[in-house]
Amino acid sequence: MGIVKQSCPTLWENGLTAGDPVPPEYFLTQQAVFGDTYLLSPTTIFDVRLSYMRWYNDRTPGTLGIDLTTVGFPKSFKDGLPTDRVTMPRFGLTSSTYDAVSTGSIGARTNNYTISTTLTKIAGKHTWKFGAELRRLDDNYWQNNNAGGVFNFNNLFTSRNALSPGATGDSFASFLLGYVNDGLAETVIYTANSLRYQGYFVNDTWQVTPKLTVNLGLRWEIPGVHTERFDRQGSLDLSVRNPVSDKIGQTVLGNLVLVDTPGHPGRGLRPETYTQFAPRVGIAYRFDEKTVMRAGGGIFHVPSDSAFWESAIGSPLNLFANNMVSTNDGSVTPVDVLSNPFPNGLIQAPGRGANYEELILGLNVRAPFRDEKWGYTGQWNFALQREIAGLAVEAAYAGLRGIHLSNGGWDNDVIGEQFLSLGSGLRTQVANPFFGIVKSGPLSLKTVQQGQLLRPYPQYTGARSLGYIGNSNYHSLQLKAEKRFSGGGSLLAAYTFSKLITDVESNTGWLDAGQLAGYQNPMNMRQERSLSSFDSRRRLVLSYVLDLPFGRGQRFGGSITGAANKLLSGWGINGVTTLQDGFPLGMSATPNQTGLGTGLRPNVAAGCDTVVDGPAQSKLNNWFNQSCYSVPAAFTFGSVSRTDPNVRLHGIANFDFAIFKRTQITESTNIEFRTEFFNLFNRVQFGRPNNQATTAANSTFGFVTSQANQPRLIQFALRLNF
Repeated sequence: MGIVKQSCPTLWENGLTAGDPVPPEYFLTQQAVFGDTYLLSPTTIFDVRLSYMRWYNDRTPGTLGIDLTTVGFPKSFKDGLPTDRVTMPRFGLTSSTYDAVSTGSIGARTNNYTISTTLTKIAGKHTWKFGAELRRLDDNYWQNNNAGGVFNFNNLFTSRNALSPGATGDSFASFLLGYVNDGLAETVIYTANSLRYQGYFVNDTWQVTPKLTVNLGLRWEIPGVHTERFDRQGSLDLSVRNPVSDKIGQTVLGNLVLVDTPGHPGRGLRPETYTQFAPRVGIAYRFDEKTVMRAGGGIFHVPSDSAFWESAIGSPLNLFANNMVSTNDGSVTPVDVLSNPFPNGLIQAPGRGANYEELILGLNVRAPFRDEKWGYTGQWNFALQREIAGLAVEAAYAGLRGIHLSNGGWDNDVIGEQFLSLGSGLRTQVANPFFGIVKSGPLSLKTVQQGQLLRPYPQYTGARSLGYIGNSNYHSLQLKAEKRFSGGGSLLAAYTFSKLITDVESNTGWLDAGQLAGYQNPMNMRQERSLSSFDSRRRLVLSYVLDLPFGRGQRFGGSITGAANKLLSGWGINGVTTLQDGFPLGMSATPNQTGLGTGLRPNVAAGCDTVVDGPAQSKLNNWFNQSCYSVPAAFTFGSVSRTDPNVRLHGIANFDFAIFKRTQITESTNIEFRTEFFNLFNRVQFGRPNNQATTAANSTFGFVTSQANQPRLIQFALRLNF
C-alpha cells in the first residue's frame, strides 16, 4: 500500500505549470499466493500455484472539482462534464504549457487470478516438464487525461499570413485573443474490461552425451480477447458501407461495428486465435573443462494486453472526443473561440446507444480491426564461454526479428500523397455533404476543406487501428568478463555493440518522455524505416562487490580481537558504472502545412554536416547544426529520416557507489550499515534538445533546456539480519 506524490520546486507552486507538483497518485496492492509441491515418486514431481492480486489506482488532480464558470467558461461547457471529475483546462502554447501535469484523473480496480501447474518427470537422459498457466484479468477503469479540456495555441492566427507565416505571429498573442489552434474535451464512461489467457507447454532437457545437452520446448498460447461487461466496444471495418451513405446520397466506406452483432459475431474485440505455437530450442556443448558453447532460439508472441487502448476504455463508444471547430480555412479566420469553445454543448460518450454511428461521425475514430494481426518476435543467440586465468569470459551474438508489431495506433484515413499537387486547393472550401448530420468538429459546418472529402473515409477525421504492421531488426555483439575473488566479492564487465532498426516504436509512447520519433506518412512505411529511437550503439557496464581485507582472519589485522575487531572488520564496497551512447534524435517541423493530416519532418540540406563537435556543455544552444535543417514548403514532406543517424542525445556516464559495514552481534545475528551514493560525481546528463524546426522568430531549435537524470543522491540505511 502506498501513496506516491512527486514534486519539484517551481516559481508558482500552484499545480498549473509544467514542473509543478504532479497530482498525488494512490496505489494499493493486495495479493495472496498458495503453492504446494507433491513428490509423486522419486522421479515425478507435481507443483501447483494459485494466486490472486487486487490493484487500486487513483489519481486526484490538484484542481479537481473546479467550477469552470469562475475562470470564464460558459455554463454549457461546465454542465457537459461530471461535477466531481472536472479540472482546470490545459493550455498549450509553443513556448510553454499551463496545467500540463494536473489534469489527468484515474480510477482503476484490477483483479488478477492465476492458476499454474507443472509436472516434472525424469526418465533416463530426459527430464520432461509439462505445464499450464490460466489467467483471468478483470479491470474496472476510468481515465480522462483532459478532464477540463485541452486548448493549444500557435502563431498562425496572429501571423501576417497564416498560409505563409514565416517568423510572424506568436502563440501567446493567439492565446490572449482566444484564438485556439485546436481544442478538445472528452466525456468518459467507466468500463468493466475482462481478458482470459491460457498457456500450455512441454519441455525436454535431454542429456545426449556427457558433453552435449539439448533443450527442446513448445508453448501453445491462447492469448485471450478483450470483452466488456456491457459489450460497449466495437471493431473498425473499413470495407463496409457506412449508414450515412443513405443520407448524403453517395457511398462512403468504413464504420465502427458493435461486438455481438451480425457484423461482428462474438463479444471479443478479435476472434480468439488457437494457432500461437511457440517452439524453443537450446544447445549447450562442453568442449573441455573450461570451454562451453551455447546457442538457442525461439518464437515469442506479443501478449494481447500489450496495447493499452485495445481494451474498452479506448473505444470512442466510451471515450468521446468533442473537437473544437477553431477554423475552417487553415487558421486564416477563427470560428469558435476560447470564451465559448463548444457552443452546441458537449456530446456524451454514446456507449452502446442506438445513435452511436451518427455521433461518432466527424471524429478521429480509434478501434482495432476485427482481423488485426497477432505480433511476434523471433529471437536467437550464440555464445562461447571460457575460463582464462581465473576470469570467466563470454563472447556472444544475439539477434531479434519483430513481425506485425504495433505502434499503438495507425491512421488509415490519410489523404493520398498523390493529392499534394493540388496545393492550396486542398484548403478550398466546398459544400459539406455531412452538414446537419455530423454533430461536432469541422464536419458540422456548412462548408468543409476539399482535402477532408479526399480522405479514404471522409465521414471521419481519422480512422486509427492498432497498426500491427511494423517490423524490427536487432543485432548485437555482447562481451562479458567476470572475476570472483577468494576473499569475497566479484567484478563484472559487460559490453554491448548493437544496432536496432524499426519502422514502429512503442505501444506506450506516453511512458517514453518524448523520446519517440514521430511519423510523417503512414501510407509509406518505407520512409519510416530508420534507426530506432532506442538504438544505443555502445553500452559498457561495470559492477563490483568487494569485501575489504580488514579484520580478524583477513590480510590486514588478521589477529585482532575484541572491540577493535568489531570496528575494523566487515567493511565492503559495491557499485555500478554505466557508460552508454545517446539515442538518435527524431526531428519534427512546424507549421505543418502538408494538408494531409500527417506529421512533418524538416528538410536537411544535401552534404551539410549536421554534427557539432565538442563537449556537451559547449553546445547547449547548438546541439546540432541548425542551419542544415529547414521547414518544408507547404504541401511537401521533409527529407530527413525518422531519426537522424548522425545526431544523438547526450549519453550516460553514471557512477553509483556504496560503502557498507557488517558487524557480527551473535553467531546468527548481524547489523549492516550502508551509505549509498547515486550519481556519485553529480554528472549531468543533458535532456533532449528542442527538435522542432520552425519558422517562428523566437525559435529555440537545437537548444538544450533540461536535465535527463537526477542530481547526486545520498542515502543511509541500517538493517538487522537474523
